[in-house]
Amino acid sequence: MNEIVEELQEKNQDRFSSMALPDEDQLVIVQEQLLLHLPVDLKDFLLNVSNVVYGSIIPVTVTDEYAASHLPEMASVAWDRGMPREYLPICEYLEGYYFIAQEGYVSVWLPEVGINENVYWDSMWDWCEKVWLAS
Repeated sequence: MNEIVEELQEKNQDRFSSMALPDEDQLVIVQEQLLLHLPVDLKDFLLNVSNVVYGSIIPVTVTDEYAASHLPEMASVAWDRGMPREYLPICEYLEGYYFIAQEGYVSVWLPEVGINENVYWDSMWDWCEKVWLAS
């Protein structure tokens, strides 16, 4: 995890630091809004690299409620479109979302297909390395 965090921070294209990292209190508020606990990897992700701008992928954030990537808003839209509520979107993908399960794995949900069980990553950090850094 630490190597991926360092690599993402080094590759950050946001030279103006326009997005702040959250603190633990902000994550508690988000959990209360979602009525779900955040998986450990997602918490670590939000606390360490949710301010990184890199490549063509825009992962979720929690500090700016007006951002398109704001987790509670993205989750609300994803759930409204049919994504199962036990999953949390981490990034828009095509017509659907990459999502993280409470167990910590990451997969893909598309409205016309549902969950693609053939496409998954073992952890948020595995997804960051193989998808986000490759974008």
